[in-house]
Amino acid sequence: MQEIRLKNGLKVIYKHKPGNSVVVELMVKVGSNLESESERGISHFLEHILFEGTVSRPSNLALCNEIESIGGDFNAYTTTERTCYHIKVLKKHFLIAVEVLSDIMQNSLFKPEHIAKEKNIVLKEIDMVHDEPSYYQWILLQKNLFTNHPCKHPTYGDIKVIANLNQKKIRDYFSKYYLPGNMVLSIVGDVPDWKKEIEPKFNLPAGKKNKLKIFREPSKVITKVTREKKDIVNTYVVIGFKTIPRNNKDTYTLEVINGVLGRGQSGRMFTEIRSKRGLAYEVGTQNMGEVSFGFFAVHVTTDKKNVNLIRKLVLEEINKLKYLSEQDLKEAKDYIEGDYLLGLENSQKLADQILYWEHVKDANLMNNFIRNIKKVKIKTIRKVVDKYFKNHVMVVLEGK
Repeated sequence: MQEIRLKNGLKVIYKHKPGNSVVVELMVKVGSNLESESERGISHFLEHILFEGTVSRPSNLALCNEIESIGGDFNAYTTTERTCYHIKVLKKHFLIAVEVLSDIMQNSLFKPEHIAKEKNIVLKEIDMVHDEPSYYQWILLQKNLFTNHPCKHPTYGDIKVIANLNQKKIRDYFSKYYLPGNMVLSIVGDVPDWKKEIEPKFNLPAGKKNKLKIFREPSKVITKVTREKKDIVNTYVVIGFKTIPRNNKDTYTLEVINGVLGRGQSGRMFTEIRSKRGLAYEVGTQNMGEVSFGFFAVHVTTDKKNVNLIRKLVLEEINKLKYLSEQDLKEAKDYIEGDYLLGLENSQKLADQILYWEHVKDANLMNNFIRNIKKVKIKTIRKVVDKYFKNHVMVVLEGK
């Protein structure tokens, strides 16, 4: 990887990857965690409004057609901790991708009529999340698993706040966080002259640097169960355990545990709950490690009558991790290596991972990920199980 920092503070990371495509992705280090109570949802809303037009491309159609008319892909996402905008095109169209991305960062219109329209769209998106249990279950889990940390609030925000957003509030938030020193640009592809194109296009004013907040969250978890009734057939169960942020060596052990319990159709949770007993169709695990928080979760879609049995089986499988064999450990490590490296064959995912690790601490940590996975021992798994899996929060979306 090659890195440069522009005079205005913008960091640019280039990864050479032979092929026909190039990905240009810009990360802004702001997400819902940095929002005040009166700003809940503004990070996500801002991501939407930047697609609504610039001075030279004054509509959503004009902006997106610039990329889609050449067969490219243009999209964005917002998390609790970052907002990312990515464009993938043929490498011969690299300059167009750079121009469009720099254009929305410098010349977005923020028209009142665009804001009014986008409010309806975002509110419909929130309705969709609440309508879809497989999405909403994660909102419910984080709300109940965390006490002080702002990740307990959904990224989509507060309906009343969104309904009252105006042009000034959005512009002020944009000016506060969308600064070169708070951004990182990643480029993945085969474009030798990338520096020449980037420097003039991203010549943004440096602005005043913000001091980002540090969040304190008690490590202790009190075991509890939260239930919500839904007019659905299936019952959705998530059992969550509070862990640690990504830049902690225990996260590599948690990844191995995830590889043992949750990989495809051979993971222990799938085998025990679905293959052996036929209690569910969907069974999986998730190890979430972000810059300032982390959690591990097991999710199962089942019948209401099976909830207590599911909980018992999940906790039993976690306890069995203390007696893992060397063969099981090796298989989990091999799975992680294959899944991770094959995923990075995708240029978009590679660009995204570069930014993720850069936000955690350093993009080069991406290259050490598998090396750190291979260092995990059975004794460290035992310690991690005892440390993070004693208490849990279970959320249940109860069907008929």
